[in-house]
Amino acid sequence: MKNAEATNTTETAAVAEQGAPVAPEKAPSKKAASQKKSTPKAKQGAKKAAKAKAAKKEAKPAAKKAAEASESAGPREGTKTAQVIAMLQRKGGATLAEIMEKMGWQKHTVRGFMAGAMKKAGYTVESFKNVTDERTYRIAK
Repeated sequence: MKNAEATNTTETAAVAEQGAPVAPEKAPSKKAASQKKSTPKAKQGAKKAAKAKAAKKEAKPAAKKAAEASESAGPREGTKTAQVIAMLQRKGGATLAEIMEKMGWQKHTVRGFMAGAMKKAGYTVESFKNVTDERTYRIAK
C-alpha cells in the first residue's frame, strides 16, 4: 500500500510540474447558515404604535358607534344608494326585477348590493317572495 500512495503523490507532483491547472483546496466554511433577521427596532416601535392606535379606534362603545351612524344624513341625494333606499322604503318594498330595471344592474349585483352596501350603511333589509312569487326586498323597521 505504501508504494501505491507514494506513486499517487509523485503522479500529482508530476502533473503539477507540467503546468496543469490544479484547483486550490477550499477552506471549510466557518459560518453556518444565517437565520432570517428580525424587524429593525425602529420599525418594531412603529408597528406597536399602529396596533395601539387601531385598538384605540376599536375601543369605542357600540352605543356611540350607533349614534354616530344615525347622526349621519344618509346617502347623498341622487346617488344609486339613495335611489335604491327610496325604493325599499315604500310600503311593499321593491322587487328584484324593479331594482334591476331602474338601476340597470344584473341579478347578482342587486343581491350583492343588498348584502354588502346596505349592511355597511346600517340598514337591515328583509327579503321575501310576494304573492306573484317574485323576490322582494324592503328595509326592516
